[in-house]
Amino acid sequence: MIYLDNSATTHPHAEVLKSYQKVADVYFANPSSVHKFGSEAERLLQQSRKQAAQLLHVSPNEVVFTSGGTEGNNMAIKGIALMHQNRGKHLITSKVEHPSVIEAFRALESLGFDVTYLPVDRSGKVDPAHVSDAVRNDTILVSIMSVNNELGTKQPIRAISDIVKEFPKVFLHVDHVQGFGKVDVPIGQIDLCTISGHKIHGVKGTGALIVKNHVSLFPLLHGGGQESSVRGGTENLPGIVALVKAMRLMKEEQSRHHDRLERLRDMLWERLSSYDDILINSPTEGAPHILNFSVPGFKPEVIIHALGERNIFISTKSACSSKEPDVSSVLQACNLDYSRTNSALRVSLSYENTEEELKVFLEALKESIQQLQATMGR
Repeated sequence: MIYLDNSATTHPHAEVLKSYQKVADVYFANPSSVHKFGSEAERLLQQSRKQAAQLLHVSPNEVVFTSGGTEGNNMAIKGIALMHQNRGKHLITSKVEHPSVIEAFRALESLGFDVTYLPVDRSGKVDPAHVSDAVRNDTILVSIMSVNNELGTKQPIRAISDIVKEFPKVFLHVDHVQGFGKVDVPIGQIDLCTISGHKIHGVKGTGALIVKNHVSLFPLLHGGGQESSVRGGTENLPGIVALVKAMRLMKEEQSRHHDRLERLRDMLWERLSSYDDILINSPTEGAPHILNFSVPGFKPEVIIHALGERNIFISTKSACSSKEPDVSSVLQACNLDYSRTNSALRVSLSYENTEEELKVFLEALKESIQQLQATMGR
């Protein structure tokens, strides 16, 4: 099997699964229980929180463990909106955010909030000047992702954070789900930052939201006061330990093999650019693990299924919007023509992929397109 859909989810590391199983088996007590067994679980929870904070260069009490990217994004966006609506009800995001961000803002619009959806250029990038121009007296939140999940576009988070700092009443949230372990962001300048476990070889249902000490949120889950009363509910201790292990391993991979991941993407770019039937949509200076391209005239599902027959797996659009109509809203926002927006495919790499795998994929893609063309009489 050649798996090239790592932006949808990743294969859990063996060490991560081992940690999860051990904690689930041995430390199954509720961390909130007052007995010795519960205290042992609580110590492990706080140890994990400390380790996550060290990896992220934040304070332990700024780490809130969640069930993943969708919850983290909703917690940040709705939590800020509901807590600070007395200061203003204007919010800013971009047109190319993940569905969990876009839909959260749309839900807030139904509650009377006013949202500005910033345009992007042809590469999917937000102009920081547009952020500055959009801020009003009643603005309370700006939410921009670090890396676009379809195109791999790296957003200018440092420049945007510098602008937001000029407005003391405005918070900055960054969806860092696709960027963690591949693209660094200035977390010290960000108020809220979302991470997901299953995107970094962890297990599904795990994640973290960094909430700086000066930020107050309206909780989406009320309950027993867990996670500094921001997220009620018994903590998923096996998942939390697994998440932190995955974060550490991902950071190690980034320090050792980031250049190799870039070389793999460059090789893909060069080869795909030479194919007459393929148009590349991703920016040249994109994230090292995502490459988006179109094969005009073919529905992406047809090519995906043809490659699947060869045990090669790629994707189209975001996994969270793959059941929507064929046209990619992200590519539409980049003002690409219809022939591209309805035929886009995405290859997303991990540090586990090899050059040999990509060579097999490229040959299989070329053969699949030729066979489909022959079938259609082209």
